[in-house]
Amino acid sequence: MKTHRLGDFGDDVGLLQRRLIRAGFALAVTHVYDDATETAVKAIQTKTGLVVDGIAGPKTLAAIATGRRDPKHLSDADIVQAAAALGVQVACVRAVNEVESSGSGFLSDGRPVILFERHIFWQRLQARGINPEPLAARYPDIVSQTRGGYKGGSAEYMRLASAEMIDAGAAYESASWGAFQVMGRNWERLKYESVDEFVSRMEGSEGEQLDAFVRFVAADPNLLAALKARKWVQFAKGYNGAAYAQNLYDVKLARAFERYAPTDKAAA
Repeated sequence: MKTHRLGDFGDDVGLLQRRLIRAGFALAVTHVYDDATETAVKAIQTKTGLVVDGIAGPKTLAAIATGRRDPKHLSDADIVQAAAALGVQVACVRAVNEVESSGSGFLSDGRPVILFERHIFWQRLQARGINPEPLAARYPDIVSQTRGGYKGGSAEYMRLASAEMIDAGAAYESASWGAFQVMGRNWERLKYESVDEFVSRMEGSEGEQLDAFVRFVAADPNLLAALKARKWVQFAKGYNGAAYAQNLYDVKLARAFERYAPTDKAAA
């Protein structure tokens, strides 16, 4: 399913408008994602408890069809609670959610989104007293000193399963999990009892995945200060690493915040 937002146009937008009409909203089928369409999307998001961003993605389309939110999906209350926990504007968390989460923390089969990092697996094996060099010669896609080997989507679980055969704990620590892609190796610093507990929480809901993000930011004073001050370059660099500039994360965060800030101020 495509994700649509204000300004989009085409047959898919027309289909979205027809779905909203069937759900009881008075709209014209213009095939343009106009203000009226965004207002209707926000209304269904508010009614079902989804994050209110006016963006029609798979979770919103499901809510239009069923009239309810899947309990595993992020709620607007989760966003507000996260902002309070971090002491930042709600618009800051809304912006991060839009830019970082890619729309969903779960695959269509219900498993959390993951990305297995073979260079982290090398490091975690070393930390457990396992020599990664002979393994890298046999399994270069999952053990290496450099990034890469990515398969994407559900295929990342095939890489994870292969790594589990070598060392399950190190494998879990070497994947980033959920909507906010928090790396498993952070489990102890984020005060989870074990990497198994961390993974179990990530399997539970997007609310739990957001909680992992809150813990991650709260554990780094510089990152938290950057988010509070809306210093997007510093925040993006601290959260995304050196690739932040190439992917324009700071620019995307700043633009998303500006869209959400007026609404949040009005709500306050």
